[in-house]
Amino acid sequence: MSSKQRVLFICTANSARSLMAEVLMRDMAGDRYEVASAGLEPSQADLRALRALKSAGVPTEGLRSKSLGDVLAEPFDIVITLCNKATLECQSVQGTRQTLAWDFEDPVTRAGLRPFETTLNELSERLKMFLLIQGKPFRARQHSLTPLVFFKNLAEDTRLRSLLLIHSQQELCVCELTEALQESQPKISRHLAQLRTTGLLQDRRNGQWVFYSINPNLPDWCLTVLDDTLAANESWIEDDVNRLLAMGDRPERTEKCCPPETSHTKKTQQGHQ
Repeated sequence: MSSKQRVLFICTANSARSLMAEVLMRDMAGDRYEVASAGLEPSQADLRALRALKSAGVPTEGLRSKSLGDVLAEPFDIVITLCNKATLECQSVQGTRQTLAWDFEDPVTRAGLRPFETTLNELSERLKMFLLIQGKPFRARQHSLTPLVFFKNLAEDTRLRSLLLIHSQQELCVCELTEALQESQPKISRHLAQLRTTGLLQDRRNGQWVFYSINPNLPDWCLTVLDDTLAANESWIEDDVNRLLAMGDRPERTEKCCPPETSHTKKTQQGHQ
């Protein structure tokens, strides 16, 4: 008998959210968990969800929409519902030791330019937190980084310039990149989130600020591509670098862009909430 805990994700149609959660968790911790998903009213896998997963380098082979009856032959240790409808209708699945209710907005009706990618990023962050709480470390996804995923990430102006700037400066925050690239903060954040999800970047939090750097676990061939691209195209990002340097030296720049969080700052933020 398997020693793995069995986890089931449930949503209404099992076409996007629960399918994405299933393969994300299997990708992160499939050596420790048996993972499945099902729907109250199963339909078929949404092609937009599959494209978002493939773009993030997550395998989707054999992924299909399933009903609860298809997966409940054996009991599950943990059942996680991903929408209010599933939470109300699946308050008790026989044999379940733990039931969690997570409510994620349906990407089919969600506003925004890339709703499926946004939902995928949110699910990824929630699963990372879940695995940390459970005391089960998750595998970094860079091991599944393929040439197609890597070069797709480079084939966009903002992402490529951000990568090269971060590679040249070792570490940058969103504020610095916003000034250097003359792009909006939401746009920069969206692209950084994708680069982090696919494993090209890592981040660290310092108070309320998040700083990004190249993932040191990237395969050598990826680092070689970045090194060679930066060395041969310094003039292409020269204006970006100059705007960055015009902000002052790094300590001075960081103090201006990302000041330490004070009690006054916290009170001000709380007052605006």
